[in-house]
Amino acid sequence: MKQIQATPVKRLCNTHNRITVNGMFPGPTLEVRNGDSLEVKVVSKARYNVSIHWHGVRQMRTGWADGPEFVTQCPIRPGGNYTYRFTIQGQEGTLWWHAHSSWLRATVYGALIIRPRLGESYPFPKPNLETLIVLGEWWNANPIDVVREATRTGAAPNVSDAYTINAQPGDLYKCSSKDTTIIPIHAGETNLLRVINAALNQPLFFAVANHTLNVVGADATYIKPFTTSVLMLGAGQTTDVLIKADRRPARYYMAARAYQSAQNVPFDNTTTTAILEYKSSKKGNAPKPIMPSLPAYNDTNTVTAFSRSFRSPRKVQVPTEIDESLFFTVGLGLNNCPPNFRRSRCQGPNGTRLAASVNNVSFVLPRSISLLQAHQQGIPGVFTTDFPGTPPVKFDYTGNVSRTLFQPITGTKLYKLKFGSRVQVVLQDTSIIAPENHPIHLHGYDFYIIAEGFGNFNPKRDTSKFNLVDPPLRNTVAVPANGWAVIRFVADNPGVWLMHCHLDVHITWGLAMAFLVENGVGDLQSLPAPPPDLPLC
Repeated sequence: MKQIQATPVKRLCNTHNRITVNGMFPGPTLEVRNGDSLEVKVVSKARYNVSIHWHGVRQMRTGWADGPEFVTQCPIRPGGNYTYRFTIQGQEGTLWWHAHSSWLRATVYGALIIRPRLGESYPFPKPNLETLIVLGEWWNANPIDVVREATRTGAAPNVSDAYTINAQPGDLYKCSSKDTTIIPIHAGETNLLRVINAALNQPLFFAVANHTLNVVGADATYIKPFTTSVLMLGAGQTTDVLIKADRRPARYYMAARAYQSAQNVPFDNTTTTAILEYKSSKKGNAPKPIMPSLPAYNDTNTVTAFSRSFRSPRKVQVPTEIDESLFFTVGLGLNNCPPNFRRSRCQGPNGTRLAASVNNVSFVLPRSISLLQAHQQGIPGVFTTDFPGTPPVKFDYTGNVSRTLFQPITGTKLYKLKFGSRVQVVLQDTSIIAPENHPIHLHGYDFYIIAEGFGNFNPKRDTSKFNLVDPPLRNTVAVPANGWAVIRFVADNPGVWLMHCHLDVHITWGLAMAFLVENGVGDLQSLPAPPPDLPLC
């Protein structure tokens, strides 16, 4: 059972009331095996509406358990409860769970570790130990107040005050060093680090001083191992790495800081640390840990080299015949100040309000019922199915964009997919306001990332770059700043599935859309009726 409650949490010298699960921060780790069925009862004792999303879980025919509020369920009201029931099928590695309601996931999150079935093993030598590394983002202000203030003013929300490793900021922040996360290790041991980027609004670099990281998995799928000195995790992504204690016994910092691809945009430029401590290193006056060198904040070249290293371990079945070929622009925009708004509510650039969109549609969630309920019960007027499969206006997406194209329309538009259809989506960043690396997450599916590049996607030139042999399988793709990524999947899971930027500031502005995947033939290809305890709106 998970109880959502307010808990006093002391960070950066001050104690704040924060929403947690079972009083723990980060929340409890769920450890399961591939094939396990879970029932998690979530009880809310907090003053906010809440729902829990199981990030990356395929949720085959269990869309009612996916969790995003007003998409697959109405939120759990204060005092209410809901039991999430789902099965882990064919996934192994590291996933996580988090609140999917306003900005509550700033503190309501935890790991979901999926081990192989009993009697099965990892496809790499069994490590001596395993350690969770959950990267987070901390605000001294209540995160709900931060997003509410930004929604009021139309300006960008205040940036965070710290990053954290396992909810601790580390030695480089005031009043924090006595609680810095310490990871003990014996010389010669191999440790499996399960790294999760649970930060609300920031892609992060991660490195361990003087140690090589051997990447073996990501988003609960195995990948062809490769070595690197640094990771970049888009918000929502997970990466499993093996680290060998083969250095001189000492204390070594693990550190994470921002990858900031958007130019001239304020960001939190602090660095969070934990300590990898060799057990044979002398106690007493412990030497100061060695600091890793992290890439420059805007080092896109390192990110590109890293993301292009990902491959599936062997040849995979990528859909080659495509039924739905979609092209989605993802990026920011500006809403002109509505005539009835005071100037104080339009504090975006030049008296506007900041916005974001997919194919120029800024997504609006319903307020009185969830999309999945409206679909399943045939309730009209909640959504339309006319989401554009290509941009309504073609333009030079990464060039100098005319100000007339900055203003998106708002809507609750879904894109309908027939059961079993083979789908390709080109995700194209735009340079409107600021090009930026967008971590795009698709609920209910994994997808193959078959190519990525810079500039405007050009089918004539770029199709030759498609990897249809061993592309990586992910649930979140970091779309390159001023560039594009191409993903493919088969629509084999009926329901309503959100696709959105995992930087919460951008979801708040509307950088989201949803697929409506129709039922196929018979019960095994259809969404069952909702559970009786599904929360009421």
